[in-house]
Amino acid sequence: MFLTRGATYTDDLTDERLTGALHLTLVRSPIAHATITSIDVEAAKEAPGVVAVFTGADVDLAPALLFPAANPAMVRPFLATDRVRYVGEAVAAVLTEEAYQGEDAAEMVDVDYEPLDVVVDMKDALTDEVLLFPEAGTNSVTKMHFAKEEAPEDLFADCEVVVSKEIVNQRVAAAPLETRAASAYWGEDGRCTIFCSTQNAQSARDEVAGWMGLDTKDLRLILPDVGGGFGAKIGADPEFALVGWLSKKVGRPVRWNESRSENMTGMVQGRGQLQTITIGGDRDGTVKAYRLDLIADAGAYPRLGVVLPMFTRMMAPGTYDIPKVWSTAKVVATNTTSTAAYRGAGRPEATQAIERAMDLFADAIGMDPAELRKKNVVKPEQFPFTTKGGAEYDSGEYAKAIDLALEASGYDELRAEQKRRREAGDPLQLGIGVSSYVEITGGGAFVENATVEVHADGTVTVLTGTSPHGQGHATAWAMLASDQLGIPVDKITVIHGDTDLIPKGAGTMGSRSLQTGGIAVHNAAVELVEVAKQRAAERLEANVDDLVVENGTVQVKGTGSGISLAELAGADELKVYHEWDGKKPTFPFGAHVALVEVDVESGKATVERIWAVDDAGPVLNPLIFDGQRHGGIAQGIAQALLEEVVFDSEGQPLTATFADYGIPSAAELPSFDLVSMETPTPINTMGYKGIGEAGTIGSCPAVQNAVIDAVSHLGVEHIDMPLTPLRVWEAIEEARK
Repeated sequence: MFLTRGATYTDDLTDERLTGALHLTLVRSPIAHATITSIDVEAAKEAPGVVAVFTGADVDLAPALLFPAANPAMVRPFLATDRVRYVGEAVAAVLTEEAYQGEDAAEMVDVDYEPLDVVVDMKDALTDEVLLFPEAGTNSVTKMHFAKEEAPEDLFADCEVVVSKEIVNQRVAAAPLETRAASAYWGEDGRCTIFCSTQNAQSARDEVAGWMGLDTKDLRLILPDVGGGFGAKIGADPEFALVGWLSKKVGRPVRWNESRSENMTGMVQGRGQLQTITIGGDRDGTVKAYRLDLIADAGAYPRLGVVLPMFTRMMAPGTYDIPKVWSTAKVVATNTTSTAAYRGAGRPEATQAIERAMDLFADAIGMDPAELRKKNVVKPEQFPFTTKGGAEYDSGEYAKAIDLALEASGYDELRAEQKRRREAGDPLQLGIGVSSYVEITGGGAFVENATVEVHADGTVTVLTGTSPHGQGHATAWAMLASDQLGIPVDKITVIHGDTDLIPKGAGTMGSRSLQTGGIAVHNAAVELVEVAKQRAAERLEANVDDLVVENGTVQVKGTGSGISLAELAGADELKVYHEWDGKKPTFPFGAHVALVEVDVESGKATVERIWAVDDAGPVLNPLIFDGQRHGGIAQGIAQALLEEVVFDSEGQPLTATFADYGIPSAAELPSFDLVSMETPTPINTMGYKGIGEAGTIGSCPAVQNAVIDAVSHLGVEHIDMPLTPLRVWEAIEEARK
């Protein structure tokens, strides 16, 4: 659809209700940490096109605690008042008649700042020497232990070999095609309508209503096309509430659309963990114990990033049956952009840690890393399997996935070629990286609803509580309905993202959609068929058991007698609402093999091939399924080699534009070799698991392991991501010394 007609994003709307809208430009702090001594807006008020200028003193919305589990003192004002805590924090709002007038007017707002000490490093933040929130008395947002008691002293007592390493899972930017945007107006009925770009209309409605002090029935959220999210658009942004508040204040619609640089400094960012991994076992390759201690960066105002270490801890053992596992997590506030979900949200961090640990252990005992993995994975007969991380894995064949990836890649031949190049002293060395992964999908939201209605003209409408932003729900949900109703896909319209039409819903995140929203659509269509057969039985004077639905018609088996669903809908509404509760998450899994070539003279690493086994149960639409894998693998490779959000010691972002932030193009990516494997889950009736994040989780550690493998014979043990040419070259030089 996007390829044929293009998209209509929030900033593209021509809705008549937004006629005469003012345009919002936010004045943002250029300093990471400072007290605000004064704000002078008088000159800005006189600038061309300016209708109004507001500061934090004007806003009567209470500062918001952006995540319930955070320290209650760490609240964010909608416009900063006494203090700013990161570069890009909004301190004033300028409303202009035309969008272009806002930037000039914003520069005329005169803000005096008294700089404060800045804390960017997570370890420094833990010392509490520089406090972001003096009233909190600490920078610690929350502290999570794997269990209430302290780690057992004998965790590694019976291990012949123990390896430990501190590693970085760097901060990355979601950088969606569409930046954040919102438009608002108030109707004569006193209700506020907000158009915005988010992954979940219903939860965003609830958040914004709470911030604005409204009953949820007095707020309607509508999602136009959403140009990507990757987790960064889960829920609402405080700016949405500010736009609604401003619209009421001035009595006119208000529109807001941030620039790319604003997005790179203001939109929540992902990952951002400092991990210490310790793994122990015997020289025969038996892994006996594993410990993961992590510090996570929440940024200046704690958001969803507060809870993501919970997933990292839960998934810490990965695909492995490790007898003893221990993990801890500390979450701290720093003078940086807030963190939240990014494709995988806590699970890739867990996989990266355990997969680096497995390679380090394999190297320490002189064992092939693929064989080490196969020796320690959970076996098929052990499912359902409860890990020492507390997760109950539903189904899997982890060793089979590894074998399929190894076979597809010609692993033995690759190792032979690697040996040849090493012996020849070739400046272009080969690296082979293996990863085995399992992830948890469902997004913590296992309930979803759908409505399927057949109309008198033979068309069908599907209402869904999921909220696509590139996942192809319109096609997939139409396929599910068509399969039951026998009505062509092109006659089925899927509607989402309007809280008046669909009051309940859990949106799209955590690879939850098909196993929740898709099954709700399927079940609603099945129930609609039964309703139609009951009605048709009376009209056709036939037994219900003798009826079938084919090509949109209820027919008597073995006869030409029948009645169309459209005719039944014309006589009486033919509509079914279904709510599905999966009750539990599912656990997709897979294995990736990456082949890289590293120029040891320059440090440049190039991914030559990647073989991916991503098992998410039965495949509904192969094109969509593989498309999700392509996108995920690309983002995993990007984090391994290129992407990193960087702040200097004063909290200044050094990667605020695409000129500085290394997003890959097609030229930096290889063709992907996708290997098929389907293991249904018993958790739902269709056997579906999630696929949206799997590629990212599997590819990133495989590529990191491959690059390190390419130079391991030179004495290199580890290189932190992203594995840029400079970092690889420095690691080689350090090893040579």
